[in-house]
Amino acid sequence: MPDDGLPTPARYWAILAIALGITLAVIDSAIANVALPKIAEDLHTDPALSIWVVNGYQLAITISLLPLSSLGDITGYRPIYLSGLAIFTLASLGCAFSENLPMLAAARVVQGFGAAGIMSVNTALLRHIYPQNLLGRGIGLNALVVAISSAVGPTIASAILSVASWPWLFAVNVPIGLAALAVGAGYLPKSRRSPHRFDWISAVLSALTFGALIGSVDALGHGQPFELFLLEIAGAGVLVWLLVRREGGKPAPMLPVDLLRIPIFALSICTSICSFAAQMLALVSLPFLMQNELHFSAVETGLLITPWPVAIAIAAPIAGRLSDRYSAGVLGGVGLFLFSMGLLSLAFLPAHPQPFDIVWRMALCGVGFGLFQSPNNRAMITAAPKSRSGGASGMLGTARLLGQTTGAAVVALLFARLPHEHGPTVALLLGAGSAFVAAGVSLARLYERPSLASKRSSNPEADPGMHADVLKEEQAEEDASPRNPRDHEGPSGP
Repeated sequence: MPDDGLPTPARYWAILAIALGITLAVIDSAIANVALPKIAEDLHTDPALSIWVVNGYQLAITISLLPLSSLGDITGYRPIYLSGLAIFTLASLGCAFSENLPMLAAARVVQGFGAAGIMSVNTALLRHIYPQNLLGRGIGLNALVVAISSAVGPTIASAILSVASWPWLFAVNVPIGLAALAVGAGYLPKSRRSPHRFDWISAVLSALTFGALIGSVDALGHGQPFELFLLEIAGAGVLVWLLVRREGGKPAPMLPVDLLRIPIFALSICTSICSFAAQMLALVSLPFLMQNELHFSAVETGLLITPWPVAIAIAAPIAGRLSDRYSAGVLGGVGLFLFSMGLLSLAFLPAHPQPFDIVWRMALCGVGFGLFQSPNNRAMITAAPKSRSGGASGMLGTARLLGQTTGAAVVALLFARLPHEHGPTVALLLGAGSAFVAAGVSLARLYERPSLASKRSSNPEADPGMHADVLKEEQAEEDASPRNPRDHEGPSGP
């Protein structure tokens, strides 16, 4: 159980295991979208029903992120990550051998639970893999892997489908998953375990709450009556109240209300939700703008959007290194302002743009988003006591999903209520506004200084011994962290 990261070369092997796992989880979110028409045709099913191949995967991740991150605090992050990898790999095999839609949808749900095991603790593991003074570059490298995986997912899916049938989309996960398991079993670090018990009632409440919240927003975007949406949101609000009431007095709650009382953490969560909503408002609407209004082909559209993820892949690791020295509030604020300006420039594209007119705007969006993402994630994870890294990691993933779902639902709602030629432009303007708000929230972190007092759990009297351990741990972290980053130069490398 390393106090300040793994030594090299063990650190390189551990980050390889993390990178392989997160690559599988992210790519599998994209490849099924590309294959849905072919899957529906081969399995002789209604295309509208085949959407459960995607929805089942996303819903399983949504409802299990926080319970699994809480379980990681109790059992250690390594067992949760390796179990998630094993479940994901076995479920991929099940997907490949599915003979009908119910079998495939069920296997995808199981695969989603495995992906949640990977996503729920991967950031918490980074905190044990990297020394404190190099954590930013570790989170930047993780963001790089996510960006590349998101960018190449549809391309990989298209390449596989051009030479093989759709089951191979899932079969290729098996050897990669086995390799990640082998490396992870040998090199992923152990972590200290929290003494509290797993709360099954809170786990069920959490699953129902986030399932209802995200499901209702998604359903509204796909044409559900607004009155029914209001009823579902009211029901989700009751569930939130019950969950917060149950969790409020606990030293390590599943819904991290203790962490949300830390201003830096709460502001980082708000920044993440707003920025990912802005990203999805743009990424869902841009293909419609470029193909229906600007008359580019599907292939040209894909190529013209590519500078966005490429710019993220370049900017994210650089921003991660900068976050070890400079404030996440400044880096995030500047990045999100650039992101907002990029979206605004896309909304006001000329009627007959040249490719370069689009490419530089896409690159500006990518640079801005990449500059924000790594510092924001670092601020979020380090604002929490080390013993609550699992809760912080789970909330990080939940904020991302909530923002993405909200953004996609708003686009669908705009397309349903506005003339088709206005929908994409309005979505981009809303995205620019959401990114601008996120920039303001990020800059608000400059007025909040992380301290021991702000990191204390919300109810220390509930478990004085545990509270004392957290304070000792945080004091040790603060003593180990350099007062001036230039006073401590870390080793180079990942």
